Amino acid sequence: MITRCRTPRTTSGIATPVLAVLRCDQRPGDPADANGVHRATVTRWVREVVGLLAARAPRLDRACKKTVLSGGGIALLDGSLIRTRRRTGGENRKNYSGKHRCHGLLVIALTDDRGRLLWGSAARPGRSSEITACRHDRLAAHLRAAGLDAIADLGFVGLDDNGPDADPAVVTGYKAARHRSMTRGQRLSNKALAAVRAAAEHCFAHLKNWCVLGKVRTDPKWATALVRAVLVLTNRDSVSLRVFCR
Repeated sequence: MITRCRTPRTTSGIATPVLAVLRCDQRPGDPADANGVHRATVTRWVREVVGLLAARAPRLDRACKKTVLSGGGIALLDGSLIRTRRRTGGENRKNYSGKHRCHGLLVIALTDDRGRLLWGSAARPGRSSEITACRHDRLAAHLRAAGLDAIADLGFVGLDDNGPDADPAVVTGYKAARHRSMTRGQRLSNKALAAVRAAAEHCFAHLKNWCVLGKVRTDPKWATALVRAVLVLTNRDSVSLRVFCR
């Protein structure tokens, strides 16, 4: 279904074609034809609005401090792969994720215990590991500086290696060794952590409800701004985009 806008050349009329592209993943030519503008005009609107929204995305240190000040003591840490088209040449290999067996970009996110997005990382090549991406952003140091703890899955085991005597900033479950199975207490602990982490899984599901993230067909260099813009829109009602464009 193609959404129409009565006044596409006014500032407030920009919101409807942009929402059609972001929410429904419509090709820019579809809302352009429906609103009587050129396809390049809709593309330019999307780029400008995404850039302005991405600038409003919270920084990691500020997001951690804001969470602590609001009374939250625990955050949820998780990563997800944003699928992309297969690239050519050298770009093809670095965007291929062996874990998911597809091409994509890795995004790390922090959420609160209710599943509300707090922060999203830059989009990195799909072959990157979650621990490497977190260490590049110095995530554990920012969490410890703010006095905030994060709960993560087994993919983040070894991220916070400050020593056994220090309080861990990133809490993960237990892994079974090759010749040693987990105890009953460790299995119960993993089950409890998995129940808490369900909110982070729901958060990524809400994030990918914006169909433009179903499969990014544009330049991967633009994906970071796109993810952060969608993060801002996910935390707020879609109507805020209309107010933003006025």
